[in-house]
Amino acid sequence: MKTRRILSLALALVLVLTSMLAFASCDKADDGKYTVGIVQLVQHSALDDATRGFRDALVEELGEENIEFLEQNANGEPTVCTTIVNDFVTKNVDLIMANATAALQAAANGTQTIPVLGTSVTDYATALEIDDYTGIVGTNVSGTSDLAPLDAQADIILELFPDTKSVALLYCSAEPNSKYQIDVVREYLEGKGLTCEEFAFADSNDVASVSAAAAAAADVIYIPTDNTAASCTEAINGAVLPTGTPIVGGDEGICGGCGVATIAISYYDLGVKTGKMAAQVLKGEIKVEETPIASADNPTKKYNPVNCEALNITIPEDYVALG
Repeated sequence: MKTRRILSLALALVLVLTSMLAFASCDKADDGKYTVGIVQLVQHSALDDATRGFRDALVEELGEENIEFLEQNANGEPTVCTTIVNDFVTKNVDLIMANATAALQAAANGTQTIPVLGTSVTDYATALEIDDYTGIVGTNVSGTSDLAPLDAQADIILELFPDTKSVALLYCSAEPNSKYQIDVVREYLEGKGLTCEEFAFADSNDVASVSAAAAAAADVIYIPTDNTAASCTEAINGAVLPTGTPIVGGDEGICGGCGVATIAISYYDLGVKTGKMAAQVLKGEIKVEETPIASADNPTKKYNPVNCEALNITIPEDYVALG
């Protein structure tokens, strides 16, 4: 009898503790106060704008007094993204915003329960190795894509440089989303009769030498949306501009740093869209596993007036000058 009584008391204690934990969990969800972890791969203008837009939107949607942001930058090191995410998981944040592909991969690998929203990610199927991708990841991961129309980017080369015969495709081999873009653009341009050659650099250490080789080998260089390239535009520009080889960039940051033209999106607006999605997830209005990946709105043709003047390139009137 004594043993049965002890077992009954133990069971009752377990039920009480379970109830208390459930109540505490409900309190955390119901008090309207949230902790949001932000992991950003590297500091450069596009990713910075996306993070700023995300924060601004969440503050507007939920109120500054109701959100605690834990913001960390990995300084271009994917392994540091993993360390940051593990810290967020230990602190049991309510949501993780992962800014750039390596940050998204770290967050997706680091937790299967905390909602994860990516931004500045080109292709989620490539980043997360998803077969039969339908636009919904289907796990605790969703977010926004910064992919501008790749055929429209390739058409810039044909529009601005109609005599082009060869294109160098310059990208970082460590970024799978860059390779995805390169493959799409290459197929499109080769379908138009152009010759394409890939020039991949491993990291910032060899970006200048690989860029110089690309400039010497082709009439035009194309650089996709690539975080490593975006953080090394000064080195790329120094290697390429003296040869007179124009660069068409995959985003505004690359174009502004070393390119002549691009199809640009607003990374701030992309961050805002991600922030509004986060507010809906936190308030329980949508389920992250059922939420489709959203895309950037209103891609715009833009040009770099400084580099265009230096290379004596005439830009059509429907292009907007970078500020």
